[in-house]
Amino acid sequence: MKTSSLSMRLGLTVSLMGAGLVLLLATLAYLALTHELEKLARKNLESKMEQIQHSLALGLDANRIRARPHSLMDLVIGHDNFFLTIIGTAPDNTVLLSVGAKSQEPLLTDFTPRETLGYLNWTDSFGNQILSASSLMRLGNGDRVRVLLSLDRMDDQALLSAYLRATIIALPMLLLLIGMGAWWLVQRGLAPLKQFSHVTAKVTTQDLTHRLSVDNLPRELGELAQGFNVMLDRLDAGVQQLSQFSDDLAHELRAPLTNLMGKAQVTLSRQRPPEEYKAVLESNTEELERLGRIVSDMLFLAQVSHPAARASFTAVSLADEAHRVMELFALSAEDKQLTLTLSGDAQVKGDRLMIQRALSNLLSNAIRHTPAGSHVSLLVETYGSHVSVSVSNPGPGIEAQHLPHLFERFYRVDSSRARTEGGTGLGLAIVRSIMTLHLGQAEVRSLPGGFTLFRLVFPLIPPSEETLT
Repeated sequence: MKTSSLSMRLGLTVSLMGAGLVLLLATLAYLALTHELEKLARKNLESKMEQIQHSLALGLDANRIRARPHSLMDLVIGHDNFFLTIIGTAPDNTVLLSVGAKSQEPLLTDFTPRETLGYLNWTDSFGNQILSASSLMRLGNGDRVRVLLSLDRMDDQALLSAYLRATIIALPMLLLLIGMGAWWLVQRGLAPLKQFSHVTAKVTTQDLTHRLSVDNLPRELGELAQGFNVMLDRLDAGVQQLSQFSDDLAHELRAPLTNLMGKAQVTLSRQRPPEEYKAVLESNTEELERLGRIVSDMLFLAQVSHPAARASFTAVSLADEAHRVMELFALSAEDKQLTLTLSGDAQVKGDRLMIQRALSNLLSNAIRHTPAGSHVSLLVETYGSHVSVSVSNPGPGIEAQHLPHLFERFYRVDSSRARTEGGTGLGLAIVRSIMTLHLGQAEVRSLPGGFTLFRLVFPLIPPSEETLT
């Protein structure tokens, strides 16, 4: 049954299961009672037959059974539900003794005479269930007679009927109690879920501070609540990051736009010679180029932040890509009389152009901050289950308080110098996004006045996938 209420569905399921269990137990109890009554009836017949066998063996013959059957009748009289018939084995099947009002003649054709005790269940003309036992027994003189002993199981039928009536009367009440108990238990068990609805109703993009309390919750709901809180933490962090990024982006765009508008307004405020107009246009062109770089970097960040970008990953040689990047910066390094060195090689699974972009950002920063006449080294190495490529250079280094923020968007150690050099503040953020897409990470170590080292760490690909494409 489909219903919109989870508690109703669970309650109905538990009620149906309880009802089925009660019916099963009632059926098993009925079968067990029937079996035990049958067993008890056979035991009573067997005991009586043993007594009859003992009495017949004490010197009785056919004539004495007819003339003095007192010892046999004493075994049956007083028991209204027992009926005894003793038949001779002559061809005429003469009835030697018959005790009890119930005729057992129909059994003469149903029972085959035999030495061992045999049983037969049958129904008389009144619908009563009868259990009969038959056996060939020896008399004291060696003759054999056929003994039929029947037990009227009317009392057993009455007991079974009373059990069925009591069960039919009690069953609806039991089912009602089971249904009410199931509904109460389900309501009590699902009560903590109301906390989920209360919290979710309060959560908005403007307020993600609400959390679920995991105290006194069942283990399953506690795990769900913990997962829900972790999800809210991630959403809160993402919204905060997006809000901070929006503020930083507005700040970064406001400066060049203000410069463009200010220069344009001042230039147009009065008539000027052509040389001044040209100088203003050249200055505005530089600002527009900076705006274009910011937009391009933002589009690239959006691209690498999408998981679908991993679909084009192939096996990539880090040494080959590092060598290509070094060739691109060969002239810049030559202008500062820098030496670029590369050692090591390993393969990773990734996007070749993105890895080139990450290495280009690191190498350009290293060349920019390395003193003239020094060297910049690139090292590819494998350790454990990871592969790394590092870029290290001497220089002024980076203060420790800046290291945790270097890969944040628009973060600059020296903002004025970075803007003068045309930086957008997104280079290292792009590096981190590329490494996140490659299931790796970007690391930095630096000592003021010593070496600065940036490392890109990739997961090692299985040997079966190390095929270049």
